[in-house]
Amino acid sequence: MWMAHSSSPYGAKRIALICFALLLVALFLFPGQIQGLLQYLGGPVGYAVGIPLETVASIDAGIANRWEQYVALQGVREENQQLRKEMEWLRGQHSQLRESAAATERLTALLQFKEQALPTMIAAQVIGRDATNRYRSIILNKGESDGIKPDMGVVTPAGVVGRVVKTTGVSSVVLLVTDPNNAIAGLIQRTRDEGIVEGTQQGLARMKYIPLLSTLRDGDRVVTSGLVGGFPRGLMIGTITNIDKQEGALFQSAELMPEVDVARVEEVLVIQTSYGQSTKVVEEADSKGKPAP
Repeated sequence: MWMAHSSSPYGAKRIALICFALLLVALFLFPGQIQGLLQYLGGPVGYAVGIPLETVASIDAGIANRWEQYVALQGVREENQQLRKEMEWLRGQHSQLRESAAATERLTALLQFKEQALPTMIAAQVIGRDATNRYRSIILNKGESDGIKPDMGVVTPAGVVGRVVKTTGVSSVVLLVTDPNNAIAGLIQRTRDEGIVEGTQQGLARMKYIPLLSTLRDGDRVVTSGLVGGFPRGLMIGTITNIDKQEGALFQSAELMPEVDVARVEEVLVIQTSYGQSTKVVEEADSKGKPAP
């Protein structure tokens, strides 16, 4: 008797729990339908269950809304990835166009300078540089077969680059204005004083043998004198940045900032017309028993 009496409440509770669980499942699976049914029934039961049902329905709507947002966000991400790929491709195309435009601009300037200045010039492209650092030099894609010979001057529209010191049938070696073995006759435009421009170990240039009475100053422009060195008169070499005048010296000197950035030059013009001979490199090479670089 005791067992039967005690199991009856337990069974009722179990049935109630199962019914409640089924109701919750129904609420989650069919919240709209269950809510309509309870509203139809009305009364305390509908009211008691309606509140959590509305909550469940709102949660369900929220989940659906979040899912739609997630799907939309995934679509936006895929679209952004595609746009990034297109932008990268456009950047590559833009870089190529800019490089082509820059090359066209440089070549146009070379041709205009060639036509306006001297008709006896050969356009050439830089195809190499001295990797040993023994000499500051560049290699051109034109040589003896194109009419290029040693001691010819090499320029850009901006000014002096250097001088040809060695040739083959299809290439030439140009010793840059910044090389200490190079020597170019220079003229200070404002004072009309002359001197010799040589390269320095720091990759700049220095004008030597300037008369002591010269009134040169920082900012003065130095051009080719046209006397020796394979250059006509008046081509820009550089600008004076510092003056060295020592007591008891026979001459004064000045440091120059070269007008042409020779480390970045890509196209040049070789002057075919002879304007005198520069002998420094040839004489030094002969005295050492070595060919010029």
